[in-house]
Amino acid sequence: MKYHFKVHKEGSGFWAECIELSGCFTQADSKEELLENMKEALNLYIEEPETSKKLAPLPDESIICSKSVVEVPVDPAIAFAFMIRYNRIKKGLTQQQAADKLGFENIYSYQRLENKKCNPTLKVIYQIKRAFPEFSIDFALGC
Repeated sequence: MKYHFKVHKEGSGFWAECIELSGCFTQADSKEELLENMKEALNLYIEEPETSKKLAPLPDESIICSKSVVEVPVDPAIAFAFMIRYNRIKKGLTQQQAADKLGFENIYSYQRLENKKCNPTLKVIYQIKRAFPEFSIDFALGC
């Protein structure tokens, strides 16, 4: 999953704003530092609290990179957890309902999927694809 940042030069430094995510900004003294700061700002923005009902919009795949517009990947663990949560909320499901739909014995197993520290097995990934056919692992991981 990759978002787009518009890079601006100001004086001897740089600042950037995420085109798709309102309020996601960062700045730095060098382009290398700016890239690291963009990744950090993006990951913090995407990694919403579990209690939030707000969903960040998905990346706009029609945006074309240029000299001043760059793609910034979301950390794969954060992207995977975000896409699980995104699909659940888009379907109007509670965490308990999603856990039931995936065939989990308890809600805690499901809640781990929405946590960036999740490391799902192939069996769990298979269950996710069956429960949420529109879920794209390739999209979540930026492939």
